[in-house]
Amino acid sequence: MTDLAFGRDALGDPARAGRLEWFVANGIGGYSAGAVTGAISRRYHGLLVAALHPPLGRTLMLAKLGERIDWQDRSVALDTNVWASGAVTPAGYLNLEAFRLEDTVPVWTWAIGDVRLEKRIWMEQGENTTCIQYRLVTAPEPVRLTLEPIVDHRDVHGATRRGVGVPRVEPAAGGIRVEVTDGATPLWLLGVNAEFRPAAEWYRGYALPLEAERGFDASEDHVYVGQVVTRLKPGETFTLVASTRRDAGAAETAPLARIAALTRRRAHEKSVLDAWKRAQPTASRLAPPWVRRLVLAADAFVVERSSVFDPGGHSVIAGYPWFADWGRDTMIALPGLTLATGRPEVGRAILATWLRLVSDGMLPNTFPERGDAPEFNTVDAALWLIHAVRAHFDATGDAAFLAEAFPVLEGIIAACERGTRWNIGVDAHDGLLKNGGGGVALTWMDARVDGVPVTPREGKCVEVNALWYGAAIAMAAFARRLGHDGARHVARARRVEGSFARFWNAGSGCLYDVLDGPGGDDARIRPNQIFAVSLPDSPLNAAQRRAVVDVCGRHLLTSHGLRSLSPADPGYVGTYAGDPRQRDAAYHQGTVWTWLLPSFAIAHERVHGDRDRALAFLEPMAQLIAQSGVGSLPEIADGDPPHTPRGCFAQAWSVAEVLRVWHLLSAERRRPRRRNVPRTAMAMGR
Repeated sequence: MTDLAFGRDALGDPARAGRLEWFVANGIGGYSAGAVTGAISRRYHGLLVAALHPPLGRTLMLAKLGERIDWQDRSVALDTNVWASGAVTPAGYLNLEAFRLEDTVPVWTWAIGDVRLEKRIWMEQGENTTCIQYRLVTAPEPVRLTLEPIVDHRDVHGATRRGVGVPRVEPAAGGIRVEVTDGATPLWLLGVNAEFRPAAEWYRGYALPLEAERGFDASEDHVYVGQVVTRLKPGETFTLVASTRRDAGAAETAPLARIAALTRRRAHEKSVLDAWKRAQPTASRLAPPWVRRLVLAADAFVVERSSVFDPGGHSVIAGYPWFADWGRDTMIALPGLTLATGRPEVGRAILATWLRLVSDGMLPNTFPERGDAPEFNTVDAALWLIHAVRAHFDATGDAAFLAEAFPVLEGIIAACERGTRWNIGVDAHDGLLKNGGGGVALTWMDARVDGVPVTPREGKCVEVNALWYGAAIAMAAFARRLGHDGARHVARARRVEGSFARFWNAGSGCLYDVLDGPGGDDARIRPNQIFAVSLPDSPLNAAQRRAVVDVCGRHLLTSHGLRSLSPADPGYVGTYAGDPRQRDAAYHQGTVWTWLLPSFAIAHERVHGDRDRALAFLEPMAQLIAQSGVGSLPEIADGDPPHTPRGCFAQAWSVAEVLRVWHLLSAERRRPRRRNVPRTAMAMGR
């Protein structure tokens, strides 16, 4: 599939092409990524970013390759470097004829006179191995290809400045072994029919323009470790393998096994698409190319998280290139990543992994890169877990798994009732769920500036209580299915449904964002209220549901997602830019969030009954996948037009929610429409 392609008009414009980023992942948290020009523009770019402690411990190992071809009396550099001095040398992007994606594999084509050369990059699934393959398509005679590996060994979030010493570069079977610092995980660079010429020299002053925009170090130093020289005839290929495998250089035949890796990558892609087609036979046949593209993109976020207690564990990377696996993001993304794509067994494994991590009724929010204890600082992640279990059970009918999960879910409910960390607990007066904060932002709007939450949202948050209401209904249904007494869950749902009326703000014709906060009730127009309509059970009446959707559409809707705050609000910030403090101050104060758009689409369909119009809200995703992380969807965008994509270039819940809702609306479009009423009565068994 090559529907995503760029020609010289885009590639010859360094300002535009420098913002187009490709990436591939390996299923254990590692990745390979960069700008399509070949330049390093972020600290997170690299041909091999290895997950040394999967799915974390992400470490930059191979930063880039210098690339040059020689034939007749010509020598042409193919790569691009932007230096801190402002110089661009070499400027290989000027010889780029095309860039495209073949499913998940990025492909570059250089055209210099009658010479055409292609490059492909992929990773071995399940290991820290990147393959970079060159194919001489046409040429009047053989050419000499010279590659110059530029390496490092640092945390993916860091930057190397004024590095000292030189790495240990040693010959190995089929290539070289590089140890950047004593005791560091070695990097093997391997290839067949090539001459490896070891060296060691610091190259200083690579410019990082995208980091400069984010207020971070604007340059970095890396180490040059020699040359790899091979000769290609027209039609021939050469593959350089970069790997951390202990046996990578153990035998002369080691590289040969890797060179067939493209066939394994193709087989993996086929298995992902086949699972989707089996689960969604009609939808997959009718899906536009961008939906098929997102099915493949979804696979990049699913990773192994094995441990002694959970050897088959799985999780979800929240976003590339810098996020780890987060509890809230994992639960929100799970239905779209696994159920919509026909891989419920993967969803089950992810749920099983996270169910083991519940502590005092809370789900971990984040895991640090280097193995410290997980952080329990979220009020809603455990409620999203209940929602995800419900989605999994509704799709699979897996009663055995439900029976395993049920005691943990009951423990979550009990912890909320009695109170848990951060003053999270049920208010005895109205049955609504509150959180105290204590200087920590506990909802998904969790940005802080100088340690102070920008949107603390202490009190009773609207989306948290929409989830709390849905959790009570789900638990009642679970109890009934397992033969338990669910009366207390039914009673809780009825009480919350009655108390939820307090969220209605007659003055603005929509819902308060937070009740009973330190400053009273928060009437700012935010997107959190959409969940009171989009979740399976709504505590609102029909007129209220319609009003919420219409207000969100009028104030918050953009083609790339929902704004996090109405532009009419004096606190609105329309551009997500500047240093970390400036960006964090804007993160939830007007910035557009892509993952919220599908919830708006499904809510709109439920109140207006127009499925085609609801699907049309998702159509701009066909263009958005070509504007930032090529083939995926970004985390956020500016609140002001033209809504420039920002943040992570590939975000799990953005991809997952678009897939989930597109399939849901497509399926609904082929069925007679049911009257849209809250499912409360049915779920409660009345």
